[in-house]
Amino acid sequence: MRTNFLGSPIDLLTFNETVSLAIEAMLTKKPVQHVAINVAKLVRMRNDAELRRDVTESHIIGIDGAGIVMGARALGIKVPERVAGIDLMQRLLAVCSVQNFRPYFFGARRSVLERAIGNAYRYWPGLELAGYRDGYFGEEEEAEIVENIRNSKADCLFIGIPTPRKERFLHRYRDMLGVPFIMGVGGSFDVLAGHVSRAPRGMQSAGLEWLYRVYQEPNRMWWRYLSTNAVYAGLLGKELVTRIVRGKARAEGEAA
Repeated sequence: MRTNFLGSPIDLLTFNETVSLAIEAMLTKKPVQHVAINVAKLVRMRNDAELRRDVTESHIIGIDGAGIVMGARALGIKVPERVAGIDLMQRLLAVCSVQNFRPYFFGARRSVLERAIGNAYRYWPGLELAGYRDGYFGEEEEAEIVENIRNSKADCLFIGIPTPRKERFLHRYRDMLGVPFIMGVGGSFDVLAGHVSRAPRGMQSAGLEWLYRVYQEPNRMWWRYLSTNAVYAGLLGKELVTRIVRGKARAEGEAA
């Protein structure tokens, strides 16, 4: 079920429901694009009309960030659970290795991508990649990349390019790629390569995975999280106050 949260559409799906939709897309060859929403993307969408368009055009708008889960629940939205992009990608790679689906890896630095591929083959021995390409390229190379992905006849595409470049690329070429299931995976190739480690389970459950990322990469992450989290807290607080005031006014009106 799709609903609205602070001006952004979100899909209220469980992890297993999301996996099932991805498998169905690969089986039926029906194109499905998955995009993951976190606090940073939600905040950025408010001032980036193209990013907002690219997100709302997606078939599945999954809830990746724990901050989105907690904020939505605070507003009374029944979010079943967080569907973390890295967990979803890893489950689908396991499915691919068993059901002979062939994924395409697109993104990250070449060295990181090659380590991620090596680890993927080790974790899921039956896995066969349709192809791969690092995420560093110029606009003049895009047509060749699109052709390579299309000719690979991949069943799914995991694309790890930063926002909003990833979304712009898919807006331009999604219908030309010929891939049934497409998913943006953020920094998941870095995790799969062992370049970045995930937060301990306790921090993930408490919604503090962002803090662990800052600890690992302070120079790159501290300002991003500080700025976006502050804006998000303000947006959420304003919405909560608005709802309280409306509820009070409604109660007074009914009493009168």
